[in-house]
Amino acid sequence: MKILWRKISDNDPPLVVGEVSANHKNSLKEIYRIIDCAAEIKLEAIKFQTFNIDDMTLNITKKNFMIKKQFGIKRWNNRSLYNLYKEAQLPFEWHKNIFNRAEKKGLICFSSVFDLKSLALLQSINCPAFKIASLESQHFPLINQVVMKKKPVIISTGTLSMNEINNLVFFLKKNDANFALLHCLTQYPADLKNCNLNTIPFLKKKYKCIIGFSDHTKDSIASLAAVSLGSNIIEKHFMLSDKKKSLDSQFSFDIPKMEKLIQDSYKIWTSLGKIKNETPEVEKLYKKFRRSIYVSEDIHKNEVISINNVKIIRPGFGLSPIYYNKIIGKRAKKKLYKGDPLKIKNLT
Repeated sequence: MKILWRKISDNDPPLVVGEVSANHKNSLKEIYRIIDCAAEIKLEAIKFQTFNIDDMTLNITKKNFMIKKQFGIKRWNNRSLYNLYKEAQLPFEWHKNIFNRAEKKGLICFSSVFDLKSLALLQSINCPAFKIASLESQHFPLINQVVMKKKPVIISTGTLSMNEINNLVFFLKKNDANFALLHCLTQYPADLKNCNLNTIPFLKKKYKCIIGFSDHTKDSIASLAAVSLGSNIIEKHFMLSDKKKSLDSQFSFDIPKMEKLIQDSYKIWTSLGKIKNETPEVEKLYKKFRRSIYVSEDIHKNEVISINNVKIIRPGFGLSPIYYNKIIGKRAKKKLYKGDPLKIKNLT
């Protein structure tokens, strides 16, 4: 997969995406500051959420549309869905300026799309990729329209069963989509014990596509573990300061934490390297300090090699220890001196 100039593959560092979500606090100036800080800490990609509130839910207070004390985040409770989404909504008229600002700062900027009006808006400002949130991942009519734009599509799999993921991937491949899946736990904040990160290599093997991780935990442990398991994308909610509370602040990273996540993700990916077949160049210096067979007492010509006159010691210029039992009982072709590395050519 490639988004603008950034290639995403096992041969490239994981793409860290800063998810702004509701951390914009309904302030365009706040968003500009977030973008500027993202560029300063070398965050490669920043993401928003684009939705038309009236296509998201109904502005009513019937029981099904009310959130009681259901969530661990108090700001989400005791309000209607419409009221909650209204606080999180990013105004349509801000999008062009936001994307322009990000582009000037050298950031990849894209957005989650939730409806056709939002898709049309994002397409009009040349959004380079689209995200499908977990709770929209069964909205096949919308996904079909997104795929038709022929741009990369990143889809979170939170709340999906494996059978539902199978159906989703079948649908995406049938429609020739350029897609990536993000393993995700739809819990806010997410508990480490529920993350099931071993799903990442399982999905990579099963679907042979780009796999990432959308992290809603409070720290970086799950994200870094995901990188070690082969995650190609790490998505983490991003805010300016952990002292500024928002709908998403409990599971968002401030600037120092995000900067460290970027750096640590790269270090872990670098350490993965490739499958070791031959001794790496950096190890060859140390190879000579392995154990080998040395003459431990002077051995006369035709004298029998025994446990009394040879030892397995460091360094490694003599015969490998794997030949020890085979050389015991053989005879010396010439006189050998204490401290000589034992060579096969010296034996009969």
